Amino acid sequence: MNTEKRLGVIAIILERPQEIQERVNGLISEFNRIVVGRMGIPHRERQVGVIALIVDGSEDEINTLTGRLGNINGVSARATMAKKG
Repeated sequence: MNTEKRLGVIAIILERPQEIQERVNGLISEFNRIVVGRMGIPHRERQVGVIALIVDGSEDEINTLTGRLGNINGVSARATMAKKG
């Protein structure tokens, strides 16, 4: 398991925010130890929610959170991380 800490951003799009935001928020809370900041923007015209999470954790932790978010029906999640220092 890779334990070197990485700085990253997880971009999340919720297609039906009213139906799934509670599950998404619960999962983010489970990983609060790696979440540095969060910005959520409702895009009312398209009826979607967009969340950007700033994370600081191991590559495994960031990928696990991203994967679990992406497994929620109606959620798209992608992570990008700073290059290893």
